[in-house]
Amino acid sequence: MSVIRGQRLRGPERKAQIIDVATDLIGERGYWGVSIQDIATRCAITDTAVLHYFGSKESLLLAVLESRDERDRRALADLLGLDRGELYDRLPEVALVDFCDALVQRNASQPAIVALYAVLDAESLNPDHPAHRYFQERERLVLESFARTASELPLAPLERGRLALSLMDGLQLRWLRDRSIDLLAQWRALAAALLR
Repeated sequence: MSVIRGQRLRGPERKAQIIDVATDLIGERGYWGVSIQDIATRCAITDTAVLHYFGSKESLLLAVLESRDERDRRALADLLGLDRGELYDRLPEVALVDFCDALVQRNASQPAIVALYAVLDAESLNPDHPAHRYFQERERLVLESFARTASELPLAPLERGRLALSLMDGLQLRWLRDRSIDLLAQWRALAAALLR
């Protein structure tokens, strides 16, 4: 991605630009490998302008994660044919394999975002990382969502949620390392063998 020059953006547009640039850079280098100055330079603004919108690098990171989560919720609802507002209320009507399939479809279309989350998830194992609590809470919510879906697996709901998340995360890491893997096809084969 090159430096963006000559754009005079209004507040919400500038904020969205900063989030997009930060998403790309953090996905490439990890949180610790990116500075506010790196983001500002790529946006062709000052580091003070970045801090004007977000206050701190930590706040910007959380804005990046929240923005991605909202986009993913919208896309997931669309893939499942549900209204975004009813997505989580209707989970008991959605089969676990269908819910996971929609997630993998979404992720297969955005490798840079999957890489961003993989890098940040690993970095945030450190309790001092600014996204440590975010990733703890995110995992809890994902496991609860998986546990609420319909499944005939002879496992307790939380156990089947952990199994599905572990399978998905592991396969996505292999895919990030070797993009010749057809993520969706591999997921479907794995899900047919282990989740049905």
